[in-house]
Amino acid sequence: MSGAPAVFLDRDGTINAAVVRAGKPYPPASLGELVILPGAREGIAALRDAGFRTIVVTNQPDVANGKQRREVVEAINGALCAALALDDVRVCYHADADRCACRKPKPGLLLDAARDWRLDLGRSFMIGDRWRDVDAGRAAGCRTVLIESGYAEQRSEPDFSVSSLAEACTMILHATEGERHAHGG
Repeated sequence: MSGAPAVFLDRDGTINAAVVRAGKPYPPASLGELVILPGAREGIAALRDAGFRTIVVTNQPDVANGKQRREVVEAINGALCAALALDDVRVCYHADADRCACRKPKPGLLLDAARDWRLDLGRSFMIGDRWRDVDAGRAAGCRTVLIESGYAEQRSEPDFSVSSLAEACTMILHATEGERHAHGG
C-alpha cells in the first residue's frame, strides 16, 4: 500500500499519564485527572511537521465493563485532540471477552485507520507502553516502539525501546530522515 506514513500512539501511559495501581496502568477517571506527559506536544508536532499522520489507538474496556462512561472517554479524547492537534483517535470500547478485531493486541484499529487515511503501514510506527501495543503494531506491519514503564505484566520485544514519548519521537525522526527525503517528505 502506498500512502502517507503514520505514527500510531497509545493513549494512557504514552501521551497522557496513566494511573498505576499494583503495577498495572489505568486510564484517568475524569477529564480533571488528564495530564499530558512532558514532551508530548513538541514530539507530536515534530512528527506532524515531518509528514507523519498522528493517530491515537486506544483500548478503553472500562466502558464495556461498566466502570467508565463513554462520554468521559470522548471528553478526554477531545481534549487530547485539541491540545495536540492529532489527526484521529480510534477507540476500542470492548473487553477481551468480546473477541473483537479492534482490541489491541489485534491490529483492527490500525488497519481501519490505514484504510481510511490511505496510510503506508510499512513506513509507519506504533508507540505504546504495553505489550498489547507492540503486538498490534507488529501485526499491522508497523515498526514498534515501547516506552519502558516497568509495569508488572508480560512483555513483547519491540523494534525500539525508549524511556519517554519525547525520546520515541526523536528516534523516529532520526531513523526515518533518509526515508522521508526519498519519498519527497
